[in-house]
Amino acid sequence: MTKENKLTEEQLFDQLISSLVHSAWVSLGKVKNPTNDALERNLDQASVQIDMLDMLHKRMSGNLSENEEKYLGHLVRELKMNFVEEKNKPAEDNKEDAENENSKQKENEDSTVADEKRENKNSGKDKKM
Repeated sequence: MTKENKLTEEQLFDQLISSLVHSAWVSLGKVKNPTNDALERNLDQASVQIDMLDMLHKRMSGNLSENEEKYLGHLVRELKMNFVEEKNKPAEDNKEDAENENSKQKENEDSTVADEKRENKNSGKDKKM
């Protein structure tokens, strides 16, 4: 890697924090998992991600700029509040959320299939003419 392409420590730090934050949101079921485009909830994994961010925030105290300190502190607090919210949700709410998401996915798939059938039907008419 050439010197011009090297990322600065600040950029690397930002990417590390962003990666952990995104993983935490996915594990909380607040953001779709990019690998399968579905909402998934894994509070154990979310807890690990949040704890890692909290540990970094504490261990790096005094080594961050004022803005980085505020930003990281804000992210950790926001994730912790959302974790508590998710943890306190009744099990039925969580099941209902998953069912609603699956229903929306099914509707989208059905719509896509119907669009493809219409397109294939129309392209068949074009060939006959």
